[in-house]
Amino acid sequence: MKTLSDTHHQFASFFESKTLQPYAYMLSKKLSEGHICIDITDIENEREKLPTYFKNSFFDIATLLKEPLVALQNGTKQPFIWHNNRLYLQRYFSYESDILAQIVAWGSNNIEQITKRMEALRLESTFIKNIFETGINTKQPNWQLVATLMGALQNFTIITGGPGTGKTTTVAKILAILFKINPFLKVALAAPTGKAAARMGESLKATSLSPDSNIPTNIASKFALLQPLTIQRLLGFIPNSLHFKHHETNPLNYDVIIIDEASMIDVALFAKLLNAIGPNSRIILLGDKNQLASVEAGSLFGDLCQAQQNLNILNAHTQTFINHFITHEEEKISTNHNTKQTPSHPLFQHIIELKFSHRFKNNEGIGQFSKAIIQNNVSFLKNFLLANADDQVVIDTQYSPTFLENFIAGYKDYIHESDIKIALHKFNKLRILCAIRESNQGVYALNKIVERYLSHKNLIDTHSQFYIHRPVMITRNNYVLNIFNGDIGLVRPDENGELKVWFEGEDGKLTGILTGLINHAETVFAMSIHKSQGSEYDKVMVVLPQQQNMAILTRELLYTGLTRAKNKIFLQASHEVILHAAQSQVMRSSGIAFRFLENNA
Repeated sequence: MKTLSDTHHQFASFFESKTLQPYAYMLSKKLSEGHICIDITDIENEREKLPTYFKNSFFDIATLLKEPLVALQNGTKQPFIWHNNRLYLQRYFSYESDILAQIVAWGSNNIEQITKRMEALRLESTFIKNIFETGINTKQPNWQLVATLMGALQNFTIITGGPGTGKTTTVAKILAILFKINPFLKVALAAPTGKAAARMGESLKATSLSPDSNIPTNIASKFALLQPLTIQRLLGFIPNSLHFKHHETNPLNYDVIIIDEASMIDVALFAKLLNAIGPNSRIILLGDKNQLASVEAGSLFGDLCQAQQNLNILNAHTQTFINHFITHEEEKISTNHNTKQTPSHPLFQHIIELKFSHRFKNNEGIGQFSKAIIQNNVSFLKNFLLANADDQVVIDTQYSPTFLENFIAGYKDYIHESDIKIALHKFNKLRILCAIRESNQGVYALNKIVERYLSHKNLIDTHSQFYIHRPVMITRNNYVLNIFNGDIGLVRPDENGELKVWFEGEDGKLTGILTGLINHAETVFAMSIHKSQGSEYDKVMVVLPQQQNMAILTRELLYTGLTRAKNKIFLQASHEVILHAAQSQVMRSSGIAFRFLENNA
């Protein structure tokens, strides 16, 4: 028997029907690209991408729908589901249906519950006004306060915003208010990766302890007790199983569940997470709707944020309630924000976008450039690139080795630092981010270049796999060793001279693990932009491939890479590649937005 090397062809070959096979191939391929269904309006475009042996197949929807293995929404359970001019695998249709049903249920807010929560918040009016008193009048709507109050009122809230818009600060204030109302509040913090979870916990604790937060010490002390987890650990990971310990009939026992970096969650995990949350728990999802979606199938966070025509729309009753807590008239929500949206949409008032960046200014540097990228502002980008005179964004269109070496030289600092914990912090101040893994501008090649440079300077000796000072990133969760995908450590000897990989734990303490126990790790002077999500660095070098016609080059990818930097970006890319990336957008097929409308009809 001939072995098929094309996995999508292998999948399609499981089905005897010649009518079904090309659709099965197409659907398998789309899933591998992150889509969760085939949109029939794009069928001709997808047909052109089929291999030769399927291109001449007979494509007719009426014939497809007569196939016994294709069910309509209300039909019998079959491998394929046809709904709303979209073809799904049954499993992914079920995930999407579960998510829809859960959100619709949350959208039907219990009026009595909301009324009680409003009264509890009114009783804490002085406390709430105090933690938001900064002495600064931004003269624009105070969306942080809006998001805080909506998160405290509702069982389901999405808070989206770019870097520096205050998502973590908002969550800290939500928790401060809820801890004030209920000192015994049970809180869960989680994120898709261990790295993102740890960073979330650190940021929340730092925010709560900051004098600017105005959070009382007795409440801030509660933040130190919070233990961030990966979503998998929160749900109760079962080895060698697709299921978790917590689910619809065994929900999570928390009053508030906060999930950071929600844009990274794929559709399967999203469905399982929502199903594991009880009817009386609050869930708050944080993320940047403009960032890259999950590596696996689905872009649910972005889909939810775009399911309505406008965000930050409130009804008159909610607006009046929130304005009661806002001191400055210019920061109150105006009537312009309650007239553009249909209140019957299940997501109405459940999504708040934070718009004011405290880190980046919209009219200069990283903030201005990244905003132009995500909006594909071609005229601005062309002028910006031609000037190439920004203090925060430096662009090298020639892929100069000297430009790269000047950045690499910054890695000397962590190597010269003898204190392992401080060395880790110094290492994490800068990073090279790549769009791809292979080729001259890929992760593997850039890591080799850095190693050669540092070896030439006699700073490292790469003759062994786990050489001293090697920075490594874990690529697979290890629940026994308590290290997770995305965790970064440094190879250094312990007091007895034995080489270990040192990681900083959630409590700030170092843990050393023998190098022989580390099975899944890679060098991380350079890393992919995908892997960098949930991280921040003082300085970032983004290296894009020289070929501009690559599907991976999108505005979301470049925006994500640029916004990992807090202070300065060094970008190696031609003007043509940058403009091409800004013009290309991630478009993943799903039916969630249309199904909300269908449910609302």
